[in-house]
Amino acid sequence: MRIATAQYQSNMNQSLQLNQERLSKLTQQMASGKRIGLPSDDPVDSVRLSRLQREEAALTQYRDNIAATKIRLSKNEGYLGGMINDITAGRDQIVWALDGGNTPADLKAMVSPLQALRDSLLFSANSVDQEGRYVFSGTNTGTAPMAYNASAAPGARYSYSGNTNEQRVVVGNGLTQVANDNIKGMEQLLNRLDATIAALASPTLDVNNPATRSVLEANLTGFDGALDLVSGKIAVLGGKQNILDTLDANHGNVSLSNQMAITDIGQLDMGVAATELNGYSTALQATYKAYSRIGTLSLFSAL
Repeated sequence: MRIATAQYQSNMNQSLQLNQERLSKLTQQMASGKRIGLPSDDPVDSVRLSRLQREEAALTQYRDNIAATKIRLSKNEGYLGGMINDITAGRDQIVWALDGGNTPADLKAMVSPLQALRDSLLFSANSVDQEGRYVFSGTNTGTAPMAYNASAAPGARYSYSGNTNEQRVVVGNGLTQVANDNIKGMEQLLNRLDATIAALASPTLDVNNPATRSVLEANLTGFDGALDLVSGKIAVLGGKQNILDTLDANHGNVSLSNQMAITDIGQLDMGVAATELNGYSTALQATYKAYSRIGTLSLFSAL
């Protein structure tokens, strides 16, 4: 059987090119450590990898949202904790003021501490975050929640200017968590405290006067109501953070499972790859040697 020189050279070139391509592909795979470089390398596993990577990207976003939300909730809890301290101290002052044995001088001495408490509560209620947004205005973060009208009478100067709308953050597949808060109701305490300060600063102050006692008792009720309001919000914030911790742990477990699956599907087996690389290298060398040897032969070599 005779083979034309052109046909022989074409077959040899095809064989050399195929071996070179396989060597090049294996080298790239070993350099990257990935078995699948193109979807055509393994269409079925490529689809599986794509789905896992898409889910992993979503989990990463969920966990980032959870981390950011937890920071906001933790800061809000800190602000509310400071309010609890002020409210408790103010309530003690009012209980002391209601003691009928106090002299007018004793009661007037309470004005300055109560003013400091009022201003502290107002400052905490109008807290802003690092971006200058009010944290207790609901979704109306550009407006201070506690508005002050200096021209109004004591007891009616403070009002709530925010809203009670919720800002929901996606923290899971179909799951959201409220990330903002409002302090609606605190204006009632501030107004009652302001009325108390005005009453205690009166020149005709008498603790046993029914009108004065009525103002102080209303303020005591206001402190109790504010204490319930703020402590309730702190409890809710604690519950939210516990839920977020649980969700984050669950997302972490799923993410770990996904990463293991991605590694199992897409990682190159270096042992098998090294064996194949050695085989292709040997075949390529043998092809070159055969090509060079046969190329020196002719029909007249046997004569």
